[in-house]
Amino acid sequence: MTRPAAPTFLGYQRAKGRPGIRNVLLVLNLTGLTAPSARHIAQDLVGSQLITMDHGVAINGRGEAPVNATVENLARHPNAGAVLILSAHAGKSDALLERLSEDDRPIAAVSLDDANRDALDFRTSAVRTGARLMAEMSRQQRTPRPWSDLLIALECGMSDPTSGLVANPLLGLVTDRLVADGGAAVFGETTEWLGCEAHLAARAATPEIAAQMTQAVKRRVALARQVGLDLIGNNPNDANIASGLTTIEDKAIGSIAKSGSAPITAFLDYGAAMHGPGLAAMDGPSYTPESLTGLVAAGAQISLFTSGVGNSFVSGLAPTLKITANADTARNLPVQFDYCCADALTRPDLMEASVDALIRRIVEVSSGALTFGEILGESNEVIARFGETL
Repeated sequence: MTRPAAPTFLGYQRAKGRPGIRNVLLVLNLTGLTAPSARHIAQDLVGSQLITMDHGVAINGRGEAPVNATVENLARHPNAGAVLILSAHAGKSDALLERLSEDDRPIAAVSLDDANRDALDFRTSAVRTGARLMAEMSRQQRTPRPWSDLLIALECGMSDPTSGLVANPLLGLVTDRLVADGGAAVFGETTEWLGCEAHLAARAATPEIAAQMTQAVKRRVALARQVGLDLIGNNPNDANIASGLTTIEDKAIGSIAKSGSAPITAFLDYGAAMHGPGLAAMDGPSYTPESLTGLVAAGAQISLFTSGVGNSFVSGLAPTLKITANADTARNLPVQFDYCCADALTRPDLMEASVDALIRRIVEVSSGALTFGEILGESNEVIARFGETL
């Protein structure tokens, strides 16, 4: 059977990097002192997306570098048409503004220092600045782009056996198609490689990537043992156990299926940017909000998120297509799931048609169609924390 021609979508061209599939004002708050004001500011700037670091200035030592890198990569995200940086301290916001100085998108910073520590004046100044940024970025227009310009984040959460049997393999087939066409994808959830790390390492494009993936799993297992948790032959998620996945290894076999069969061409630290085409593995936590945010920080414009029993969390920056192969779940949660592939559970011959249908859905959302997560506002970004603070 002849494969369909590579599709196109309507996206926002950026001066550097991949195009955006959304064009939002990113309100990026860097400090806990300004978090309450930031929420008011984002509400007043209708349609903006807030990311807030409520513990911003408390981060220090080994925790500072990965968090700062993740924040910076989120500020460079293709779906952000403009960026408003907020901070209690001018030095902190100015430092980020300096690191973003070569970015051609509209960017501005407002600090509590600038308002003489008056929160109301700070809010007023930030709203005025944000309004100007939104007016400027709203002039941008969508143009046709090949789907190979997409970087897709691959996530699963609250899984059941249907996830591993159908939904995640479906994502793997879509990923293989995208990578073969010159696009990119990224997966993470390192503890859910457990038991399958040798298989993943065998797909690594280089011995270095293979070693990095294997070591990442060993490090997570050691971290768990330090707090008295043995991941081997165990599953710390009660919801997964209730759904029929009694061990991490059970979940991992299905979880890694969403990565497809393409060579793994890059290994990324948490929140690191992915450049170029191919398939990347990210060393990140399995907790959905932190995991998905790390993948989005890599530059993923859209997320494919499978669930067997339901998981309402979605990314704020990257529209998140919720996918299930559980017919009962799709019926019970009709405005949570954007795509149901339950038919392929009893009719494996329908899988190829489901691949084509999901790709069409990806193109629709990339061109502006809304996901249920966007419509219902179930979005957020949660940056992982590293180490203790002083």
